[in-house]
Amino acid sequence: MKLALFTDTFVPQVNGVARTLKRLVNHLDKRQIEYQLFVPDSIEKTDLFASNIQTFTSLPFFLYPECRMALPNVFKIRRNLELFEPDLIHITTPFNIGLSGLHYGKKHNIPMVGSYHTHFDHYLRYYKLTFMSEMLWKYLRWFYSGFEKTFVPSVETKNHLQLRGFSSIDIWSRGVDCSLYDPAKRKENDSLSATSSKYTLLYVGRMAPEKDLNTLCQVMKQLPQALSEQIHWIFVGDGPMLPELKAAFQTANVTFTGYLQGEALASVYAKADLFVFPSVTETFGNVVLEALASGTPAIVANKGGVKEIVQHGKTGMVCEAGQAESFVNAISQVLSQRTIKNQMGYDARAYAKTQSWDVIFDGLLQQYERAIFDKNKQRLA
Repeated sequence: MKLALFTDTFVPQVNGVARTLKRLVNHLDKRQIEYQLFVPDSIEKTDLFASNIQTFTSLPFFLYPECRMALPNVFKIRRNLELFEPDLIHITTPFNIGLSGLHYGKKHNIPMVGSYHTHFDHYLRYYKLTFMSEMLWKYLRWFYSGFEKTFVPSVETKNHLQLRGFSSIDIWSRGVDCSLYDPAKRKENDSLSATSSKYTLLYVGRMAPEKDLNTLCQVMKQLPQALSEQIHWIFVGDGPMLPELKAAFQTANVTFTGYLQGEALASVYAKADLFVFPSVTETFGNVVLEALASGTPAIVANKGGVKEIVQHGKTGMVCEAGQAESFVNAISQVLSQRTIKNQMGYDARAYAKTQSWDVIFDGLLQQYERAIFDKNKQRLA
């Protein structure tokens, strides 16, 4: 199999999609599958001269400036694809670079699959752009109609798209590296552990309105004072709301770390007593699974893909979306029962260990083979 992969987000961009696609590329290398990668020019400099990576000038995406929208050179794409002769094209973005791959695939009758990663319609609500919603959906229906399959990370996302008239949708779930995210990574002697607080509560993600951080702020303010005084909050990530959050919580029991990755991130996950994540816009929620792998129960909203990861009362708590009181009650309940919290952490880790990246990516490769087979079958019919 020879695969051409088109994406607008890739490392070193810091988001769940970029990290998932980097893992996919690593798995392709591991399985010795040939591929060409078409990405924005923000890719890590050490990879720039790899012959199978094609980079293009890019601009910040207006809803998500940390991500880049590529400005593809269609002649360069055509030349590379003509030489490579892919068996399958996988397009992960409905924007410029994805359109280039879609055009080439249609013109040359190459099997294509797409993947849907972001609820852009949810983002529009948070940025007061809902007038664009119908136009967006009309475009997305047209774009994804050209694929043998469209992959989504959760049942919630599949249902969301089916209600909008999408078809040929299959689940491509997400995994977690349980050797990196491990309760054993807890360290008591670093700066973040140097606190007299009894409990550590953690948020990891983009500091932006679509993560429903306003609800999280209300949670922090509404916790009973006696409990609040025992909590150290850690926020990991960056984004447009970071200055506002720092101004609102200039106290010793709130720490903003900026972006973390690798062992530093794994250590923070492991030291937390609870992971609190109010976002309702997730198609999956990689950070929630990373917390569970670290033995940290998760407190999440009952909307979006995250509710499929957390088993209420077993690996965490599922709360009413946007309702600070619901999150306050869940946090108070779990922290007041140490035995239950510890059991949740154990069950969270046990569940995460069943979510192997190798199994998930090998399943995707089987889906690729099926898409190629179905397309060839249509040609012969």
